[in-house]
Amino acid sequence: MYSLHLLLRASPAALLLILCLQLGTTKAQEDTRQLMTMDLQMQIAEASEEATVVLKVSTELRECMVIKSYLLSNIRIEGSFNYKYTSCLCDSHPRSFFWDLQTNSTVRITAVVDVIRELGICPNDWAVIPIKANRFSITKSLP
Repeated sequence: MYSLHLLLRASPAALLLILCLQLGTTKAQEDTRQLMTMDLQMQIAEASEEATVVLKVSTELRECMVIKSYLLSNIRIEGSFNYKYTSCLCDSHPRSFFWDLQTNSTVRITAVVDVIRELGICPNDWAVIPIKANRFSITKSLP
């Protein structure tokens, strides 16, 4: 009976502690950062049917990531379109990638960014690989 009495006397303090922990957890859950932000732009020169595809990639993570960026399309395109770029992406250093292509028809282009594990890209080989997702993409049509 004495232990039950101690349990009942401690309950207001325990409830206050639980309330404080719950408020702290809610605050921590609100602090979400964007893992990857992508912007795909296409600049077209009408006379020559040449286009430049520009992919801008950034992150809000504090840690750096090794990324590989490349393009896919619904039709076969030759030249620099097939180049793959590997670089280190950090919150203080967003990246821009450029591809030049020629096409005389409408094409759907998908820019893909994979977070990979590769040494010798980020300084001191300090990089993270997200658990939630490691492939990101954005698609646009080139008229």
